[in-house]
Amino acid sequence: MIILDTCALLWLAADQKELSLKARAAITKHAQTLYISAISAFELAVKQRRKKLILPLPAGEWYAKTLDHHGIQEIVVSSDILVRSVNLPSLHNDPCDRIIIATALHHRCPILTCDSWISRYPIVTTIW
Repeated sequence: MIILDTCALLWLAADQKELSLKARAAITKHAQTLYISAISAFELAVKQRRKKLILPLPAGEWYAKTLDHHGIQEIVVSSDILVRSVNLPSLHNDPCDRIIIATALHHRCPILTCDSWISRYPIVTTIW
């Protein structure tokens, strides 16, 4: 089981050359157990609305089609995950990243990410 961060999802869908070789290998190896936090849908929609991200479809539609196409399962953001995200060390203040980290910790699995802030948390395993 691997959790993709939002950028990894974008690159998987649009430009797989942006993924590292190790990331591509992990996606291939775990193709049946790829997951994403529901917070990524929120993050995509916010970025699209602020014109910081251009998608060919409305964010929600793009997200659903991308998950379906790649066989990625969504993890609901539970109250346990939200509370855990607040209790993480204060290394980084991006709430979406903190929720992704808490999701990975809750499910005891690595995060596929190139985000150097996420990899600074010694309590989470990252793949890139």
